[in-house]
Amino acid sequence: MERLDQFLDRAEALLSKIDGMLPKSGVQAPDFDAACAFRWNHAQRTLDPVANFQRIALSDLIGIDDQKARIAQNTLQFVRGGTANNVLLTGARGTGKSSLVKALLNEHADESLRVIQIDKSGLADLPSIVELVQGRPERFILYCDDLSFNSDETGYQALKAALDGDLVAFSSNLLIYATSNRRHLMPEYMADNLATRNAGEEIHPAESVEEKVSLSERFGLWISFYPFGQEEYLEIAAHWLAHLGWPHGMTEEVRRAALQWSLSRGSRSGRVAGQFARDWCGRTR
Repeated sequence: MERLDQFLDRAEALLSKIDGMLPKSGVQAPDFDAACAFRWNHAQRTLDPVANFQRIALSDLIGIDDQKARIAQNTLQFVRGGTANNVLLTGARGTGKSSLVKALLNEHADESLRVIQIDKSGLADLPSIVELVQGRPERFILYCDDLSFNSDETGYQALKAALDGDLVAFSSNLLIYATSNRRHLMPEYMADNLATRNAGEEIHPAESVEEKVSLSERFGLWISFYPFGQEEYLEIAAHWLAHLGWPHGMTEEVRRAALQWSLSRGSRSGRVAGQFARDWCGRTR
């Protein structure tokens, strides 16, 4: 009898351990008033608040006025209860794609806008996230940063179905904003074009090309970002120098240092301009 009791105790302990390792069927909703930004934890299937969200304003983003106006209008429509589009921001690195999404949250956080950041592995959990936010009074942007796929990744099909194609309607209080350096979100190869055929004067793209375009075109709004010229780069550097407390403006010495910094980095992006400003202000103080 004693051995049987020991066996049952061990079996119960083992079952408890296994139960803790299994994914939970339901997802606990967080307190959406506790923060304005959240991060989806794919492993734990939880929505975790981001305590120290980056404070950046729309006025801090220079050289992208057209892109800023287009996404700001789309977001304003959404926040105020109107119809709006899912957005794909693509183009040159360091030109403000991710910063723009953060700035929009800071702009509209007091109007019940919330951002949920998710990586591509978590896209398989989209139905659970939609269930969490469905019917809530807040407006949610599902934010996917630096997104790109291979065709066999599970998140690719989940996102494609959610954007346009799933039998279940997407939540009206949820939009997807994604940033990527790839316009079509997937790698493109020369071999893809070899199967393109001609029928008279018509060109019929290969199925692999059609498949790669089909995901990106499901975003209703495409916003493209382009490399900055030298003067735009210097204007952004001057802005961040002033923001960080540099009192002397863009002197010839600072201008020369900023250009040398960009040459050493091989880029004149807004990100590089901000990095220069932080280095310069730190060294000169």
